[in-house]
Amino acid sequence: MEILENNQHSCKAQVKLGKKLYSVKEAYWISYQCMRTMKYMYRTKKNKELSPKFIERIMLKVTEVNECDICSYAHAKMALEKGMSNEEIQKLLAGIMEDVPEDELTAVLFAQHYADTRGHPTKESWKRLIEIYGLSRAKGILGSIRTIMMGNAYGIPISSSFNRLKGKPDKRSSFRYEISMLLGAVLIPISLIHALISDLLRKPII
Repeated sequence: MEILENNQHSCKAQVKLGKKLYSVKEAYWISYQCMRTMKYMYRTKKNKELSPKFIERIMLKVTEVNECDICSYAHAKMALEKGMSNEEIQKLLAGIMEDVPEDELTAVLFAQHYADTRGHPTKESWKRLIEIYGLSRAKGILGSIRTIMMGNAYGIPISSSFNRLKGKPDKRSSFRYEISMLLGAVLIPISLIHALISDLLRKPII
């Protein structure tokens, strides 16, 4: 538990790079990574290796780092439907992890680290995740993180556009940025083809 607490303090001390808006190029690679690993999330969920609550905790944590309004709303609703309490959901969206079950904490911390580093976690953190959860569950955790990362990458400009119409634009965003990201979404099918080719060539997933 002491190691986990030290890791948590270390993560909190990092610069919140994940809060910086993603570029079209970054969104493409986020989509590519999502396409490569989303299947593991569904597989571990189907095999009951990861519970729906576990997956939602991971997604809420990533969304908290990236500050995506539309994803926060959607996944708060999903988490409630999965049986999580409103109090725990609000704490996770506020960056507080005291209610996260101890056996899930390392995964949630890895999710925070992944988002903080904009999809470039350390080799040591990935190795540690496998040691604790095993390769199958670790892949499911990675797939969950990357799925919500893609949702955040495109959800942020969508949220910003809606908020702009309400007279409350995201201070990080601009109309030009929002249009460029929405137009950049046409690259998603290409990222899927890219991911399928990488799978055929058996390229490493991380």
